[in-house]
Amino acid sequence: MTDTPARMADHWWWRPGWSQGTRWYTWHLTFDGADDVHRLAADYRHALADVPGLDLVPDPWLHLTMQGLGSTAEVSQADARAIADAAAHHLAKIPAFDLALGPAIVTPEALLLTVDPAEPVHAVRSAIRTAIADIWPEVPEQADGFRPHVSVAYSNADGPAQPAADALASVTTYPATARVTAAELIVLGRDRQMYEWETAARVELGG
Repeated sequence: MTDTPARMADHWWWRPGWSQGTRWYTWHLTFDGADDVHRLAADYRHALADVPGLDLVPDPWLHLTMQGLGSTAEVSQADARAIADAAAHHLAKIPAFDLALGPAIVTPEALLLTVDPAEPVHAVRSAIRTAIADIWPEVPEQADGFRPHVSVAYSNADGPAQPAADALASVTTYPATARVTAAELIVLGRDRQMYEWETAARVELGG
């Protein structure tokens, strides 16, 4: 995730199962009240403000995508609640942890903050997948290929990546630290070229 691509592409194409108005149950780590993360994101938003073709992520919508369940048209509230209850059991075994976020890098559809260490994030995702398997015979999405990251901007057009890379290179900042104490099951939408959500369940990690 370190090689800068030559070009960027529109992130907002409609993926399978998605259309205007779709809402999706998914698990995120979120950063409400994470002042240091907000400080870092603001540094990058300032640098990227004049770069065309980007949607900059405001503080309320900063997130680390973990694990999807499916659309609210297909996943019942009862199943979502049962999975959240099962997750509470498994996540209680994982201690809260600190993450370092940054620097930002360019990928074809987004500008991402790197996340370190990745191991506790993987542990949280594995616990959530175990909780899903407690309720459903199959767990959606692949177990492999998950790379923790936090997006600070999304590409909304096809175009060269160099302007975004140059803007990131101009930033003088330092990584942010975030304390992760919970995972959230959310109801996610993306109708306005931004990931926005309501929280369905907040599940605490162990002490």
